[in-house]
Amino acid sequence: MSTTTLAQAINRGLHDAMAADDRVLMFGEDVGALGGVFRVTDKLQEAYGSDRVYDTPLAESGILGTAIGLAMYGMRPVCEMQFDGFAYPAFEQFTSHLAKMRNRSRGRVKLPVTVRIPFGGGIGAVEHHSESPETYWAHTAGLKVVSPATVADGYAMTRAAIAADDPIVVLEPKRRYWMKDDVELPVTTEPLHKAVVRRPGDDVTVVAYGPMVRTAMEAAVAGEEEGWSLEVVDLRSLSPIDTDTLVASVQKTGRMVVVHEAAQTLGIGSEIAARVQQEAFYHLEAPVLRATGFDTPYPPAMLESFFLPDVDRILDRVEESLTY
Repeated sequence: MSTTTLAQAINRGLHDAMAADDRVLMFGEDVGALGGVFRVTDKLQEAYGSDRVYDTPLAESGILGTAIGLAMYGMRPVCEMQFDGFAYPAFEQFTSHLAKMRNRSRGRVKLPVTVRIPFGGGIGAVEHHSESPETYWAHTAGLKVVSPATVADGYAMTRAAIAADDPIVVLEPKRRYWMKDDVELPVTTEPLHKAVVRRPGDDVTVVAYGPMVRTAMEAAVAGEEEGWSLEVVDLRSLSPIDTDTLVASVQKTGRMVVVHEAAQTLGIGSEIAARVQQEAFYHLEAPVLRATGFDTPYPPAMLESFFLPDVDRILDRVEESLTY
């Protein structure tokens, strides 16, 4: 086993995908010689040349539009939106073309496009660098959306996304890029759209994804001091959602708290709550609760620790559920 960071695992996943298939291309802002602002694409241009790994203009709509065209002609492009908030200029390409082309062509045209987006807060960044736009993409029929929360998944989900014939948005939790684990790469993990129980428990199911999985795990450890047994479920896939795993967990615990950095209103937690109450209504001992970011624009860096859900906010919701 070797100690590997999440960024290194994703880098290795990109490297191995390019080695296995010369149709795989990597492009975006500063991904070439610089290796990306987070160094996730470090040394890929050196290994595969500037024809397969290259920098683009600062034009996200052009980046994604180019990826769509390349995919239509048989390539397997991987493009990067340098920061989450930078993806919005490409919204038209996401929703009107990337998501719809396969359906529009009755399945004749596949779009094996992987869109990598560093997302979420926790790095003390300025405006447009700490967004949580997952609901936009998950709400768009035709797009699949995943988010790795472990080093192993960083590698395995990158490989699986690139190998898929559908467009997949990979939301990489930027605050966790330097998270380390002892992982032997290459590694295979669960299927791309399967949720995983990261920590078994009996009292409350805590559902999280991406950057909040680690926070949820910390809350589960802290909850032991109160005598609470928390089951932590890593959603992994935001579209499609693995409802079966969520229902199986709440059938055991009877309670659920959903955690995400994004604003509460119309967030992923809303969809999970609706599905769980529909499929497991008679197993619930309390309403499905949410520990989320606030319904405000992302704040300045000095306030983000107040904005982001933390262990205390999660445990407050757990206590509210247990005392309902």
